[in-house]
Amino acid sequence: MTRCTIEDFTYRTITVDGGVKLNVAVGGQGPAVVLLHGFPQTHYMWRHVAHALAEDHTVIVPDLRGYGASDQPPVDNPESYSKRTMANDIIAVAREIGFDHFGLVGHDRGALVAVRAGLDHPDAVDYLGILDVLPTMDTWAVLQGVNAKVAWHLYLMAQPAGMPEKMIAAVAPEFFGSFLDAWDPTGTTFTPEERDHYVTSSINSVDSIVADYRATAGIDLDMDLADRERGARLTMPVAVISQDWGSQLGFDASALWQAWAPDLTYQGTTSGHFMAEENPDEIAGFITELSARIPADQP
Repeated sequence: MTRCTIEDFTYRTITVDGGVKLNVAVGGQGPAVVLLHGFPQTHYMWRHVAHALAEDHTVIVPDLRGYGASDQPPVDNPESYSKRTMANDIIAVAREIGFDHFGLVGHDRGALVAVRAGLDHPDAVDYLGILDVLPTMDTWAVLQGVNAKVAWHLYLMAQPAGMPEKMIAAVAPEFFGSFLDAWDPTGTTFTPEERDHYVTSSINSVDSIVADYRATAGIDLDMDLADRERGARLTMPVAVISQDWGSQLGFDASALWQAWAPDLTYQGTTSGHFMAEENPDEIAGFITELSARIPADQP
């Protein structure tokens, strides 16, 4: 397997609740920003953006539990891969490195973890950046009709434990590689070595990846519904950058996010799903602009 690391970043193994060990890259100096990766990837997806931000930030880039070089806790407990548990991991990692509050930016699966951290730990999250995803509750609500086939993998991995894992394991290189190829419109975002890193890391993490997705159709959805019922909101500055999925599936993504985040900015992009690698300058600028929205009197 090709092991890809972020050049000039220091690597640490940080133990969180339950004895789970997370692989974490750290670089730069200044106020902290935590970057969370998506599927089917690892922390390495942030390599270009992390270097740009490290000029004036302490940049913390973990592999989520169940992904990359981080531990894969047993999948029989639904809470093991709930976004609440994964968000608690991130709070613990930042504190271990020396930060009680930080900016938080997530892509895809990592963005769902970031949203849960913002809802559960508002005092710790200075600002929240979201790349190319909707909140869990809204994702399921908008997937209707034949155009929703773009999210077929969500339904596969939501099925009871056993069958999805066996089906994916039987064709794992093709399964994970298909997303890297289909979601990369230029076909040039990844080198062969980088593509191999993502595919092989995912092949080695089938059960935990499925558990992460299955949680989104169960325990995570229940949390979102409970938060909507009690009127919970993301109180920090929030910015979203996304492809225009709404025009295809018939929804207004900005309006859906506004219901969760009163202090919201929303922008589209012409980049594909893997925008942090396809257009890192755009994403670094997006994060820099978001970080400038922290109130001046905030410590």
